[in-house]
Amino acid sequence: MLGYYSKLSSEVYDIDKYVGLSFGDVEFYSARLASCTGNILEPGVGTGRILIPLLEKGLKVDGFDVSDEMLKICRNNCEKRGLNPKLFEGKMESVSLETKYEAIIVPTGTFLLLHKREDSLNALRNFYNHLSDGGKLIIDIFMQTDLTVGDVSTRTWEVQNDRMITLESKIVEVDYVSQYTISHNRYEKWNNGELTQTELERFPLRWYGIEEFKMILEQIGFEDIIISSDYKHGKYPTNSTQTITFEAVANK
Repeated sequence: MLGYYSKLSSEVYDIDKYVGLSFGDVEFYSARLASCTGNILEPGVGTGRILIPLLEKGLKVDGFDVSDEMLKICRNNCEKRGLNPKLFEGKMESVSLETKYEAIIVPTGTFLLLHKREDSLNALRNFYNHLSDGGKLIIDIFMQTDLTVGDVSTRTWEVQNDRMITLESKIVEVDYVSQYTISHNRYEKWNNGELTQTELERFPLRWYGIEEFKMILEQIGFEDIIISSDYKHGKYPTNSTQTITFEAVANK
């Protein structure tokens, strides 16, 4: 079975999406959550790129992730900044917590990693059940614009002491009926031209239509849904390359 956010891919994630990097989302989420006085939850917390700035603004944020390697890096990133949030391993579709949250956030398209329809529906139901009355879900998705099987893309990162990490990625499967792609990502770490570590990852991504996703949220029970694009609040998307954010309220 291929890995999924294992040691090397988690290291790359922390380098590529480092704490302090913003695509406009750090400011957007900070503004949308500024009035929150209760607990906030971030499923798929990764290595803390969004979590840590929110914590540093005084918000009370818990986080979980399916990847133990990601959580190790996240804990280390928090400790270096004197932060000690509640972090734990869990799956979006099945995690069960006693806390009711004022807000649940899933930035950066992380939700699309749930490529099986039933898992994604169960996760949204789970979010709804973990929100307090009047609590809000804020979740990013993006459209799939590249559905070409077999084309290879490569990226390179320089790391300390003349080491280098390369990533070769290609889509190996497109399911148009179930609306997902499967990519294979090959990570390799090199030291002075010698391969020292390699990792092969199976990477799924689901896609949704904009109004389709809104209807799903409504069927779950969410209300007062606001759709934004490229982190401009309430600005409806106009093209397929934009990041799309849904903000929805759980009135119970």
